[in-house]
Amino acid sequence: MRDAPARPADGRAAAPKVGGTRPTPASAPTRPAPLHPGAWWLWSLSLGIAATRTTNPLLLALLITTSGYVVATCRRPTPWSRSYAAFVKLALAVILVRLLFAITLGSPIPGTHVLVTLPELPLPHWAQGIRLGGRVTAESLVFALYDGLKLATLLICVGAANALANPHRLLKSLPGALYELGVAVVVALTFAPHLIADVHRLRAARRLRGRPDTGIRGLLQVGLPVLEGALERSVALAAAMDARGYGRTAEVPPGVRRTTTALTLGGLLGVCAGTYGLLTAEGGTYGIPVLLAGLAAALAGLRLGGRRTPRTRYRPDRWDVRSFLVAGSGAAEAAAMFLAGATDPAALHPGVVPLVAPTLPLLPAAAVLLGLLPAFLAPTPKEPSS
Repeated sequence: MRDAPARPADGRAAAPKVGGTRPTPASAPTRPAPLHPGAWWLWSLSLGIAATRTTNPLLLALLITTSGYVVATCRRPTPWSRSYAAFVKLALAVILVRLLFAITLGSPIPGTHVLVTLPELPLPHWAQGIRLGGRVTAESLVFALYDGLKLATLLICVGAANALANPHRLLKSLPGALYELGVAVVVALTFAPHLIADVHRLRAARRLRGRPDTGIRGLLQVGLPVLEGALERSVALAAAMDARGYGRTAEVPPGVRRTTTALTLGGLLGVCAGTYGLLTAEGGTYGIPVLLAGLAAALAGLRLGGRRTPRTRYRPDRWDVRSFLVAGSGAAEAAAMFLAGATDPAALHPGVVPLVAPTLPLLPAAAVLLGLLPAFLAPTPKEPSS
C-alpha cells in the first residue's frame, strides 16, 4: 500500500502541483483610453463652422449624417450621451418654426411660384415691412428651409460634442485662470443631460406603477419631481464646491497681477482686431500677424493667471496621436469649406431666385467625409461576451 500524502497542520489536503507552475488566467483585452474631451469639442465646433459657410441642403444633410454616425459609433453609455436625441428634436423644431415664420410673416425674397394666398391682416404704419398673411411662394419657403437647416445643423453639431465629451474631464483640462468660468460652463452643459435622464427615469417609474406619463396631467406630475431633483442637485453641488475651496485664490505679487491683466486684455483685443482684419478685404495684410500676437499674449496671461488658483490634477488627460487626428480632421473640413467658398461660392449657396436644384460639389463633400475619421479611431469598445 502506498503512503498517503502528508496533510498540513490544519487538516486540509495540500493542492497537487501540476508541472510545478500555477495556471494563470487569460489576460483580459485592454480597452483603449478615451479621447481628450477637447478633441471632441474641436471636432464638433469645426463641423459647426463648416455648416455656417453653406446653405446647400445636400452638404448640410451630409454633415448631419456624419455627426450622427460618429455619435452612434463612439458615444459611451453615460448620462450626457443621451442628450443627442434632444438636440435633434430641437433642430427639427427650429426648421418648423422657421418655415412657420416664412408663411405667416412673409419673406423679403421675391418669387413668382405662388403656392397659396393667405388672408392678409392690415397693420399700422409703424409696422411697415412686416405683414401677416399674403402670398406664400415656393422661393420664400425654400430660402427659409435652407436657412433653418443651417441653424439646425449647427445645433446638431453642438449636440454631438455634448454626447461625446465628458464635461468633468473637460473641466480638468482647463487652465487654472479659467477654472471658475469652466465650472460654470460645465454645470450649464450638464444641466440638460441630467434633466433628460431624470425625465426618463420618472416616466419609467410611473409606467411601472400604472400611472399616466403622457399628456398634460402626466407632464405636470413628472415636472414637479424633476424640478425638486434639480434643486437638490444644485444644493449638493454648492456644498461640494464650498468644501473644496471653490473661489479661494492664492496670494500673488501685485506686479504679477498687473502683468496678467495687461497680457489678457491686450491679447483679447489683438484677437478681435486680427479677426476683423481677416473678415475684411482691407485688413488682410495685418490680420494674421495681429491675430497670432493676440493669441500668444492671451495664452501668456492665462498662464500667469493660473498661479492664483493652485490645484493639482489627478491623472490628467493627454493629447495623444488619436486626439490630434480627430481635431485635425474637423479643422481640415472647416478649412476646405472656407476654400470652397472662396473658389466656388455658387456651389455652397444654391440660388432660390430663380429656383434651381442644388448640386453636390465634390471638394466640400470629400472634406465633410473627413469628419468620419473619429468613427475609426475611437469606436466604443464592445463588451466581452460571456
